[in-house]
Amino acid sequence: MSTLIVYNSLTKKKEPFQSLVPGQVKMYCCGPTVYDLLHVGNFRGAIFYNFLRHWLEHLGYKVTFVYNYTDVDDKIIKRAIDENITSDQVSERYIEEFEKDFSSLGLRRHDFNPRVTTHMKDIIRIIEDLIAKQKAYVVEGEVLYSISSFKEYGKLSGRNPEELIAGARVEIDPRKRNPLDFALWKPSKPGEPSWSSPWGPGRPGWHIECSAMVRSILGDEIDIHGGGSDLMFPHHENEIAQSEGCTGVPLARYWIHNNMFTFSGQKMSKSLGNVWKAREFLTEYHPEIYKYMVLSVHYRSLSEFSEATADLAIKALARIYSSLALAAHLLNENSSVEIVPNTDWEEKTKNYWSHIEAALNDDFGTPEAFAQIFELVREFNQNFRRGMKLNGKQKGAVEIYRSFIQRFGFLLSLFQLEPQKFLMELDDRLLVKKNLKREDINQLVMARQKIRDAKDFKKADELRGELSSMGIQVADTPQGSFWEVQK
Repeated sequence: MSTLIVYNSLTKKKEPFQSLVPGQVKMYCCGPTVYDLLHVGNFRGAIFYNFLRHWLEHLGYKVTFVYNYTDVDDKIIKRAIDENITSDQVSERYIEEFEKDFSSLGLRRHDFNPRVTTHMKDIIRIIEDLIAKQKAYVVEGEVLYSISSFKEYGKLSGRNPEELIAGARVEIDPRKRNPLDFALWKPSKPGEPSWSSPWGPGRPGWHIECSAMVRSILGDEIDIHGGGSDLMFPHHENEIAQSEGCTGVPLARYWIHNNMFTFSGQKMSKSLGNVWKAREFLTEYHPEIYKYMVLSVHYRSLSEFSEATADLAIKALARIYSSLALAAHLLNENSSVEIVPNTDWEEKTKNYWSHIEAALNDDFGTPEAFAQIFELVREFNQNFRRGMKLNGKQKGAVEIYRSFIQRFGFLLSLFQLEPQKFLMELDDRLLVKKNLKREDINQLVMARQKIRDAKDFKKADELRGELSSMGIQVADTPQGSFWEVQK
């Protein structure tokens, strides 16, 4: 296997990746709390870890991927109360809505999607173990984790517990041995979901849920634990304390965190009023645009999310898909030509692939990988154009190019759509934004074609200028004139 280097949030440095069991990877990523439609930031992790799994599999690993649903939470309970329905109805509805968005993105299903409500026995079992090991204590039906019992508390986030206490602006709970002790189990209030336990009817705290699901499905120690950087503290820090306090072994060998989206330099948040639902964006734009916006930026970098960055993604996708449409056109128009092996293009793409592989093996460097792709697109467009009559060797080059782009795209769940259809969908969305109609543009282009056929090139140029002022780009070929929205 090629050597993969990953940035480990636990050690704060890049490290060679080595799985616990050769050839196998156990990976857990924190999924959504299902009380509402997810915003665009929530799906950044889902898209990145989908690619990460594909890359590990490309390197030869067998990956077991677990992505959970948090279906017990204060926000779910509040939504249920507000709508006068049960918490189960809320969570079931929004799991279905999440899966609709996930499916529209063309992402691959995970191996396991556990729900907290199906792992209550596992949660209670871990809490009992922590109490027995004096890592947790019971106060008035509530079970609290004692962070003082875990000497390495803060090792993931780098936060010092004493400094956290000194800087805390919360009222001290006299029941707690340490102000930072957190709930593993808490009594349910009247009307809230409740499960029986040795400490009375109640429900689990947020952090213990993931510890239980990881241990139940993947075991005491896993290879990769992923999630958004906003989960590093307190969620992942508390997971480590719980799991390692219980088992005595490291929870995860590698902690991988994707960064956040920002809006005009601000983190997306409800308090700032800049939350953009993923459903809204996918409807207004296109899933390919969103996936490209996520993957064209390094996963550990803050990424600006705006109409401007969406427009840049559209331009980039149009370049790649236009080249794929050209390849499909040439292969179709020269269908009778027998393909002859093209060693020059085989060697050329082999060289590009070695650079892409090096970039992705260096902590999943997708920006550099895309830079290589665009250089290859440029070379292809320099060598091929619509209307060309291909010989066998040229046809071989076109087929090599198309297969190469689709092979790369599979890893990222991109570039798998029928090119011409996608470009038309893209243009239709842009026409709506420009308040233009496809049939009106078609009539203008056809009128111009007739004028060109009549050799009135001055008038044809005037019509080209008129179309250009509308944001329409026209290309003339021996087969006729073609148009697209300028991007």
